[in-house]
This record gives sequence, structure tokens and C-alpha cells, in this order.
Amino acid sequence: MAGAWTGWWHRLAFNLHPAWRGTGARVTWIAPDWREVRVQVPLNRRTRNLVGTIFGGSLYAAADPVYMVMLMRNLGPEYVVWDKAATIRFLKPGRSTLHARFVLDAAELDAIRTALETQEKIDRVYTVDLVDAGGVVHATVEKTIHIRRRAPSGGRR
Repeated sequence: MAGAWTGWWHRLAFNLHPAWRGTGARVTWIAPDWREVRVQVPLNRRTRNLVGTIFGGSLYAAADPVYMVMLMRNLGPEYVVWDKAATIRFLKPGRSTLHARFVLDAAELDAIRTALETQEKIDRVYTVDLVDAGGVVHATVEKTIHIRRRAPSGGRR
């Protein structure tokens, strides 16, 4: 039961954050281990553009912080995680609620930790699709995330 409350609390905190609220997107589910997050972007008055489809900025903003937060939660405080770059490719106008599913598997987290044993910093690229209820892809967002180990206290890296 504690896991359900924790997930609910994290979702509420994410959805109430002012920067996130402005996107019009909503986090609908967070896995207890933060290895999966689901987001939806509804077509409504807050997300509708001049031609009646979902505003591209809302689509991008819905994907913007998610992988960075997931990595921060999974790697812990001994790592520094930053968004570095992003691209979005619009494939079809969004005329209904769109959904995105962000996933990190254990192998990816292990690969990051292993790479940072021999490298000072790395960049990882993650891709997420925004799809409608039928699974049709309307936009693809590619995020480049910069990761490094945190310098020990008192020292600079």
C-alpha cells in the first residue's frame, strides 16, 4: 500500500509544479522504482493552437523533463544529470489526447554506471513517441541527457 501512496504523491507533486502545469500535460502513472512514467497531453483549450490541434510546445514540454528526472531518481545523488539537447519531429497533427511512455531498463542504468567508471562524463540519447489511442505516432521527441559522477565533497572535477 505504501508504494501506491508514494506513486500518487509523486504524480501530484509533478502535476502541481508550476512549470509542468503550464504545459497542459499530466503525469498519469509513475512506477514505484521510477523506471517507467506515463504522460498524457489532452486536446483542450489550454493545449489547442490556432488551427485546432495540440500546440507543438505542449507536446515538447510534455517530454522535456521526464527522462532527466527518471535518471536522477534511479542513479541517485552521486550523479549529476542534465538535459543537454532535444529535437522534436512532428508527424501528424494531434486532434485527440496523446500519450507518451518513458521507460528505463536495468541494463541501461548498469551501462551508464559502467561507462562512468572509465569516462568523466557521457551523453545518452532517449526517444519517446507521442501516440493517440490507436497507437498512431504524432510526434517523436529525442532527448540528449548529460551524466557525470558528482565530485567528492571539497574537490572539483
